[in-house]
Amino acid sequence: MNWFFLFFFLSGYCSVLYELIWLRLSMAQFGVTTAMVSIVLSVFMTGLGFGSWASGRWLRQGGDGGPSFRALRLYALIELLIGVSGIVVPYELGWGRGVLERLELRSSLAYYSASGVWVACTLIPWCALMGATIPIGMRAIRQTLPREAGRSFSYLYTANVAGAVLGTALPLLLIELMGFHGTLWVGAACNVAIAVGAIALSRNPRTESPAESMEPPAGLRANATSGGSIVALLFLTGLTSMGMEVVWVREFTPYLGTVVYAFAGILGVYLTATFIGSRVYRRWSSRLGDSMRESPVLWTLLGVAALLPLLLSSPDIQISKTLRGLRVAIGIAPFTGLLGFLTPMLVDRRSGGDPGKAGSAYAVNVLGCILGPLLAGFLLLPYLSERWSLIVLSLPWLIFGLRALRPSSGSTRLEQATAYALVPLAGLLIFSSKGYDEIYPRRQVLRDSTATVIATGNGMHKKLLVNGYGMTMLTPITKMMAHLPLAFLDRPPQNALDICFGMGTTFRSLLSWNLHATAVELVPSVPPMIGYFHKDGPEVLRSPLAQVVIDDGRRYLERTTQQYDLITIDPPPPVEAAGSSMLYSEEFYAAARSRLRPGGILAQWLPTGDAEDFSAVAGALRNSFPYVRVFLSVEGAGMHFLASEHPLPHLTAEDLLRKLPAAATADFTEWDPPPGGAPAVLRAFDTLLQNEVPIETLIAASPATPALRDDRPINEYCALRRLLRYWRETRHE
Repeated sequence: MNWFFLFFFLSGYCSVLYELIWLRLSMAQFGVTTAMVSIVLSVFMTGLGFGSWASGRWLRQGGDGGPSFRALRLYALIELLIGVSGIVVPYELGWGRGVLERLELRSSLAYYSASGVWVACTLIPWCALMGATIPIGMRAIRQTLPREAGRSFSYLYTANVAGAVLGTALPLLLIELMGFHGTLWVGAACNVAIAVGAIALSRNPRTESPAESMEPPAGLRANATSGGSIVALLFLTGLTSMGMEVVWVREFTPYLGTVVYAFAGILGVYLTATFIGSRVYRRWSSRLGDSMRESPVLWTLLGVAALLPLLLSSPDIQISKTLRGLRVAIGIAPFTGLLGFLTPMLVDRRSGGDPGKAGSAYAVNVLGCILGPLLAGFLLLPYLSERWSLIVLSLPWLIFGLRALRPSSGSTRLEQATAYALVPLAGLLIFSSKGYDEIYPRRQVLRDSTATVIATGNGMHKKLLVNGYGMTMLTPITKMMAHLPLAFLDRPPQNALDICFGMGTTFRSLLSWNLHATAVELVPSVPPMIGYFHKDGPEVLRSPLAQVVIDDGRRYLERTTQQYDLITIDPPPPVEAAGSSMLYSEEFYAAARSRLRPGGILAQWLPTGDAEDFSAVAGALRNSFPYVRVFLSVEGAGMHFLASEHPLPHLTAEDLLRKLPAAATADFTEWDPPPGGAPAVLRAFDTLLQNEVPIETLIAASPATPALRDDRPINEYCALRRLLRYWRETRHE
């Protein structure tokens, strides 16, 4: 059994590794949008569910080929094929992108449909192999260790979840060192190792005897949650847990930030608690055997635990930044730990050690996992707050938990008393908690399937928050992103593209040049907020020169045929934000370069970062454009990069000022104290030009750092180098 634990531990690790990287590669090929994320995750879970159901059905129908069938050898072949997928899938996704480019699909719906079909055809066969491993593994245990077969699902499930916990952390470190493709090779090597081990173990000639195969499994006596209700409960556990995970990300982002490590932390807590719960179930069921019976109060407790994130995500709960992970740990661990106990228990009872029944039962659970994120992301969060979305998802368990209060439930007096105490606690959690948006007395809130957007503040202290995280503020830096590159052009500009709308300040400044301006924004609720930050915002959006496109900026560049005089990019902060590297990479710059007119300029603002970040971005720009100039921002925050295929002239501040139209000069200085106007613009340009930084200086600050590419997102994956730097600094002290 220890060998089986090791096999499924590594298998669980590889599954999460592949899911993480395949999702990221799909986003790079087809767009960083909510729809694409939903497509990939749904396809991944669909493949798992289909593989579990199909393999279980095949085994139940006698597809094992009789007594000579060695399940371990089939399992070894499956793991070997999964290892092949780690190498093949990136190429399949790349081929799909090439096919879609040749189709030249202009409609977003047509593009999403075509890309969704390609992703499904690519991933489902490989994911189905992953889903088939547990039923095949159960049959292998039944053949080699039949007395362990009764609870074999929970055993393999526990091992799988334990490996998945490792899969939430270790790949992040490997990606930093080896990139996405190198990390996939590590996963493939693990699958090959599993295959070799399974082949070696299969050399044991023992198979189940007829007497042993007919022996009823121990410890699986039916009780109040047996029969058809088990299927419904398995569906609900998948539906609510995965739906809640979507809500948790939004609830805890204000405290954890938008970096990949924050998302991994939430998933890590989820899986660690699930593993602990499944281990408790294994010990509990082993000790009680035939007499095991779970208390109905467990379901009442599950309903209350589902509401705990309401309390821990409330702004009224003050926890220091160094301990902010406690919000997640205390908030979601009780619920996921209970699910870790109850889910394998339900499958064990449903299957009784039969791999066919286990495969079908687990497929029902996976079906719930597929529908949960869709329910939360597209039906609940766009119309309800995070609080009420979580309450709706908790309702099934609150209702089912009331079962413990019925006289016929078989509950003891202590259990009934506990249930009576838990019910008012649930009500207290529902009505006493607050959402993070309620800390802002003056606010405007819009919600959609991508994010919750908050506009708040007064005067020059207005802020834009997306999922509770600050995106931007009113600052002349955002005006400089438009006026500086346009003034450097050697001709009057015809049009410009602004990627990342934010408060709309840069977009508004572009229009002051009387040119056609297109803004591309990922979050649908962001552009309508422009009126909160600028009085003329609604008028700006109605201008015949203005166009706002809701899309991923990179995907838009790769699909449009329009040529621009200027492309200006302001990726969402922080510089480590998940997915932001796809707006700093060589592949992105190649797409932007193809959409610039001859002599056009790409303007990139890099807000902050360490030496490695600046070196990686500078290297990517230098590899993509023959001419690049870099200027320290007017407020000393970040740097402005200007890149072009043609030489960028060495102009004076007076030269730049002369190129500004009167409306652009007025826009540039609207926040300056009187008299403002041309003298203020002149000072701003002069300060900027005096603070030019040679691009070689940025690269030389970290010469060993490779240029930023999709495969090596230097800015996002930074934990190891920052830990090493901290260790060096403390050692020198």
